[in-house]
Parts: sequence; C-alpha cells; structure tokens
Amino acid sequence: MSIVADALQAWNPLYSLSGFIVGTLVGLTGVGGGSLMTPILVLLFGVAPTTAVGTDLLYAAVTKGGGTIVHALHGTVDWRITRRLACGSAPATILSLLMLSWLGNTAGHAANGLITSALGFALLLTAAAILFRRWILDYLAHHVDNMTESRSRLLTVLLGAFVGVLVSISSVGAGAVGMTVLLALYPRLPTVRLVGSDIAHAVPLTLLAGFGHWLMGSVDWLLLFSLLLGSLPGITLGSHLGARVPDHYLRPVLATTMAAVGAKLSI
Repeated sequence: MSIVADALQAWNPLYSLSGFIVGTLVGLTGVGGGSLMTPILVLLFGVAPTTAVGTDLLYAAVTKGGGTIVHALHGTVDWRITRRLACGSAPATILSLLMLSWLGNTAGHAANGLITSALGFALLLTAAAILFRRWILDYLAHHVDNMTESRSRLLTVLLGAFVGVLVSISSVGAGAVGMTVLLALYPRLPTVRLVGSDIAHAVPLTLLAGFGHWLMGSVDWLLLFSLLLGSLPGITLGSHLGARVPDHYLRPVLATTMAAVGAKLSI
C-alpha cells in the first residue's frame, strides 16, 4: 500500500500530458512515438538520454504491440518480411547494447554523449524520410526495379541491421526510415501490408532493446506508466480525428520540428 502511495506522490501529470499529446499526433499522422517522445523527455524534462531511450523503447513495445494484434487479425502482416528484418536487427541490437554497456562502464558519460548524437542524427534522417519520401522513392525505383528475390532478401536484412543499431541507441528510426526503404524494396505489395510488417517487426526489436536497457538500469518504470497513461487514450483520439485533419499539413510541421530538434542535439 505504501508503494502505491509513494508512486502516486512521485507521479508527474506533465508526463501523462506529454504522452497524450504524442499519442494523439501518432494517431493523426502515423509518425513513430520515439521521434517525438524521446526529444521531449531529454530537452523539456531533463531526463538522462540513456533513461529516456530505455523507457521509450518499452513504451513503443507496448503501444506497437496493440497495433500488431490489429494488423495480424486483419491479415495485413507479411511475416516473411518481418522475419527478414528481424534476422538483421536482432544481432545488430545485441551488439549495440553491448557497446553501450561497455561505454557506460568504462567511459563514464560517453554513452549519454553517443545517444544524444545518435538521436540528433536519427531525427534528421526521419525528418528527411517524411519530407522527401516521394522523391526518395522515385530515386530508389530506378535502382531496385526488377530486383531478384535473393537481393531483396539481403537488402531487407541489411535494413533490419541498420534500423536495429539506430533504434537501440536512439529509439528512433523504425517507422519513417524503415517504411521508406520497404516501400522501395517491395513496390508491388499493398502499403498496408508493409505498415503491418514494419509494426510487427518493431515489437520484438523494441522489446529486445528495451530489455537490454533495463538490464543496464536505464528504464524508469514510473515514467513509463505515466507516459502510457496519457498516450493510450491519445492514440485512440488521434485515430478518430485522423480522417478530419489533412495529413499533408501535419507531416511537414512535424518533420520541420524534428529537423530543428535533431540539429540542436547534433551540435
């Protein structure tokens, strides 16, 4: 009973409010929560980058787990693509976590510095993927046209490895970056199946990375609960409002904001 009372006393309603705002934006635009939540925790609330990333990874695992169930029930997950991505991301995630653990044990604040720089890079990359997706896809279409099955499999595994490193260090990149490349690699598949496959892959990826961060002591469970308390109703509201708010207005605003924050973190 005293544990619950202590938790309620330490609870910060601003965390839940932030979770609600981010959840609503994710429901409206589909942009990954990590690209919005992690910078808010670091820049506005002064949360240590390692703690912000570790907590956000488990936050993403819970929220995307619900999305995976919905897509699986509707048959919009291509498990072949999900397995290919996981074959690359799983070993890359483990190696990234080992590197972060080594930096934390031997170089003091070096892990925080690496995470801050990686977060800035990931936000800039995500902003570019959102703003210039059409041009990126047109460019890639000329290089992946008539691609063989073996080559698309290899590139998907390599994409998984890249996303695994990026997400493990920054918690950002699985959504906009991964989807942009998948759209180029599998142009004949319906977009909804690629979205479902990407979300399904994000669940084990963020769980594995989040578990590793937890072992390193960089997960704040009260913060995680506070974020979920706001984000779950926010995602529900955003999903209902999504059809009424023009997406082509929101995405450029979000992408520009991410680019500005990414530039600030990278300096």
